Amino acid sequence: MIDELYSARILRLAANLPHSGRLPAPEGTGERVAKLCGSKAVVDVTLDDAGRVLAFAQDVKACALGQAAAGVLGESVIGASLDELIDARDAMSVMLKSGGEGPTGRFEGLRALKQVADYPARHASTMVAIEATLDAMRQAIARKGPDTRTSLAGAA
Repeated sequence: MIDELYSARILRLAANLPHSGRLPAPEGTGERVAKLCGSKAVVDVTLDDAGRVLAFAQDVKACALGQAAAGVLGESVIGASLDELIDARDAMSVMLKSGGEGPTGRFEGLRALKQVADYPARHASTMVAIEATLDAMRQAIARKGPDTRTSLAGAA
């Protein structure tokens, strides 16, 4: 059963971490740690005038599942809005906890992690990169001020 969890696809995603590193002058930075296993993601972003991700960098130290989720996120995040990331995070959470199908649209690749639902101890590590990205975006939006044309739904 553990072999299914660490499938060739998951390991391939984990080995490919797009936008690895840090941005020299981020508008927002988010950091999340999964307390149970210590998986950690630090994400930097800059946003365009519409509040979409213009530049993105991630420093992720996580298990293969957390790395795989960060890999999918890194492939798809440029151009994403806060609402798209919130929707992806919420769909990912439902997928892991309640048997949902997972994210659609630009973040549909996160569905590759559906089998993680059977391992609750791994849920937090799978979510660290997307949660850190949301934190970074919220910080960047707050710094840019009210002219940033994006929804702040779920920003609380």
